[in-house]
Amino acid sequence: MSGSSIGKLFSVTTWGESHGSAVGVTIDGCPANLLLSESQIQQYLNRRRPGQSEFTTSRKETDHAELLSGVFQGKTTGTPLSFIIRNTDHHSKDYNELSAVFRPGHGDYTYQAKYGIRDYRGGGRSSGRETVGRVAAGAVAVLLLKELGVTLTAFTKAIGPIDIPTEKYFFKEISNNLLYMPNTDYADKAKTYLQEVRQKGDSCGGVIECIVEGMPTGVGEPVFDKLDARLAAAVMSIGGVKSVEFGDGIKAAGSLGSQNNDQFTARDNQIQKESNHSGGVLAGISDGSPLIVRVGVKPTPSIAVPQNTVTNEGKMCTLSTHGRHDPVIVPRAVVVVEAMVAITLVDLLLQNMGSRLDYLKQIYHCSHNFF
Repeated sequence: MSGSSIGKLFSVTTWGESHGSAVGVTIDGCPANLLLSESQIQQYLNRRRPGQSEFTTSRKETDHAELLSGVFQGKTTGTPLSFIIRNTDHHSKDYNELSAVFRPGHGDYTYQAKYGIRDYRGGGRSSGRETVGRVAAGAVAVLLLKELGVTLTAFTKAIGPIDIPTEKYFFKEISNNLLYMPNTDYADKAKTYLQEVRQKGDSCGGVIECIVEGMPTGVGEPVFDKLDARLAAAVMSIGGVKSVEFGDGIKAAGSLGSQNNDQFTARDNQIQKESNHSGGVLAGISDGSPLIVRVGVKPTPSIAVPQNTVTNEGKMCTLSTHGRHDPVIVPRAVVVVEAMVAITLVDLLLQNMGSRLDYLKQIYHCSHNFF
């Protein structure tokens, strides 16, 4: 299987399956001398850990990240970082009845068609369990970004029809509810809605938003490596993600140029925009305003509602999925979206260092005092 790596200068490779002995990640290209500990990584893994509420799978995993390489005396050494997270609560026998059935909404059929074999135990490589490695790498990327004054705020904007208007965002409330919504009142409404959906044996989707502040102007390559193009590819690689937009997104298609254009002004000897319909990106390059990424996540495909499907032999049958499944994956996916955005930004920031001669002079014309 190819395609398990992302990034050019900050390269991330995840490995492992849902019901294998472990999952993990290797990061190549992390700069040396970043303060890094397992406890810092654990804070991010805890945010996506299963079994935290009635709206997540009851699978109990500690998701403890063991650092195998790349750190000495509490600092990164510039060599590859490697983390392993062992699987301790996989119930493979729960999936025996699914070994010959294609689950609607899952990758069973396409994996079988591509490889001629599939790991039906929890979806194998296609399981959301794979994202543990992404989050560990994303934690490292977030720490790097903080050193550069770049901060990320990711949260649940909508669950099903419960959608929080922008003017009602209160970011301090994100950590006050298990749905990671920036408004406790809306979180309560979403909780009630989810309870109704769950009682019916169904599931729902939602929207995740990530706001990046402190982004330098001029990051992103103008053609195939546009900032928004790279971010879209990274975020769309997360299982269950079906759409991504920046700024006004799809609403821009219905507006006028006079409405959608962000007019420029000069304040305090700096060029600024009077609005941010573009979401912080112009011509694939960061424009210095907040970067706004919005992600649409589909409903969890494993549901108890009976659905029509076929067996490996093409025989019609009905499937009702029971077991340890999330009625909504959005809250646990918030930190995954944050991770993929952070990984992409670090990679592009490193690429950007060589875009101008004066940048290189700042690096290489400095004296290196090793004592």
